[in-house]
Amino acid sequence: MILKSQVEWALHCCAILAGLPAGRYLSTKALAEFHGVPKEYLSKALQHLSQAGLVDTTLGPSGGYRLARPPAELTFLEIVEAVEGPSRTFVCTNIRANNPCRPKGYCESAPCAVARIMWEADEAWRQKLRSVKLSDLVGILSQEIPEQLWKDSFEWVLARAG
Repeated sequence: MILKSQVEWALHCCAILAGLPAGRYLSTKALAEFHGVPKEYLSKALQHLSQAGLVDTTLGPSGGYRLARPPAELTFLEIVEAVEGPSRTFVCTNIRANNPCRPKGYCESAPCAVARIMWEADEAWRQKLRSVKLSDLVGILSQEIPEQLWKDSFEWVLARAG
């Protein structure tokens, strides 16, 4: 399974937005500059987050994005599905029906074992993403990123936040 690069961008942007003080917003331009990604493509990911109600937006010179809910209330799955959609990652096209040895008109009533296994794997993946909150990511990053880089990044973001 390969997810859109916009999923990675959305997760990173939400991690940055999680650190914004109340009432502050960060522009698409600042988020794109911080992550070194094209503003136009990042804008699409942010629009998906907005349409899903995960971020709030405001227009104007101090406008931009901020989380719509606290980081402890946002899951990785919500962010991934905002960008990718909620559809299963595996689509069964029932190729077993093409078996030339099957009697004419023979039809199974249940999904095949391949589909069932793939759907179980998809649900396990979604359950894992459902169990991870954005606040968990922020906690991990605060431990893994060197203290000075963490501080400098926070100051960079605050200097650009409206």
